[in-house]
Amino acid sequence: DVQLQASGGGLVQTGGSLRLSCAASEFSFGTYVIGWFRQAPGKEREGVAGISSEDSETVYADSVQGRFTISSDNAKKTVYLEMNNLRPEDTAIYYCALSPGWFSSLLRLWLFSSPNNWGQGTQVTVSS
Repeated sequence: DVQLQASGGGLVQTGGSLRLSCAASEFSFGTYVIGWFRQAPGKEREGVAGISSEDSETVYADSVQGRFTISSDNAKKTVYLEMNNLRPEDTAIYYCALSPGWFSSLLRLWLFSSPNNWGQGTQVTVSS
């Protein structure tokens, strides 16, 4: 199985910014989607953003559209999540996730899926 190592969480004030990173171990998948989910205390897990290896298409949850940007460095097998204008409701544990075999045409559905591979999670706390 692929190993995912997330980093970059922390404490920030409302309106601040953070950048999350997720490095994947070596793998030989063809097409895949990699991205981020989050889970706040007492709430269900939510898909945040994903990016397709096929064509670098991206998808975002409505709640983060325009504030978060996902990008990837395929050579380094690393995905990033730039989070700007953070709000208290963004407070959660953020998990990196990867799903082999997903095509760009299904990208929107990935936010509602259960990926095969997960990282360990990184805490993001936004103070008001």
